[in-house]
Amino acid sequence: MKFSVDTHAHTIASTHAYSTVHEYFSIAKTKGIKLFAITDHGPDMADAPHFWHFVNMRVLPRIVDGVGMLRGIEANIKNDLGEIDFYGSYLTDLDIVLAGFHEPVFPPSSQEAHTQALINCIESGHVDIITHPGNPSYPIDIKRVAKAAAEHNVALEINNSSFLTSRKGSLANCTDIASAVKHAGGLLVMGSDSHVAFSLGGFEKCIEVIDAVDFPIERLLNRSPEALLSFLTARGHTNLDEYAELIDSP
Repeated sequence: MKFSVDTHAHTIASTHAYSTVHEYFSIAKTKGIKLFAITDHGPDMADAPHFWHFVNMRVLPRIVDGVGMLRGIEANIKNDLGEIDFYGSYLTDLDIVLAGFHEPVFPPSSQEAHTQALINCIESGHVDIITHPGNPSYPIDIKRVAKAAAEHNVALEINNSSFLTSRKGSLANCTDIASAVKHAGGLLVMGSDSHVAFSLGGFEKCIEVIDAVDFPIERLLNRSPEALLSFLTARGHTNLDEYAELIDSP
């Protein structure tokens, strides 16, 4: 199956990434990707864009040449309370909110601290997708997190970059996460975690994990633009009307 949706990509606004918004649109068109999200690192990260970067995403077009782009963030989970580094009414201006652990903001601690931080973040209602929860540097109680995510309609990510360039050793955890989410009745999403446009839509390793546990395609958000947009609408995002043409297109 061809997956035409990618929820996780970084631009040169995160200075350890190497592509512009314009380049992402161009590559997406070439690859047949219909909808992707720009999710630069939240402002507490060492080389992240300023808070205003996310506030001013309103100037970005949502659709260019038939390709849709969601205005998003990969926020940092800051503490055991599950707080993130973007807040208040500003969150409602974004189309999609991802959040995850990053060492410069939340140094690895104990399994219980990581688990509670994720559950609190999930229960906060502020975050749509938890990024790279299979990171072996942050062991978690996978079944508890999967249960909380299913109960609160939050998707857990299988991150392709974790198998290629970062977070080595994630495979076993990600397989267990996919299985736990399957049995909890929750949602998964595959993210390329692209830091250069060429890897946008790259899910080859994620697909191996999905296939290994026979995860139901109807609960995988990458299956279509409509699936992701319906999920985001159900989560309370109200600014998605401009993407209607992506649902109607062949």
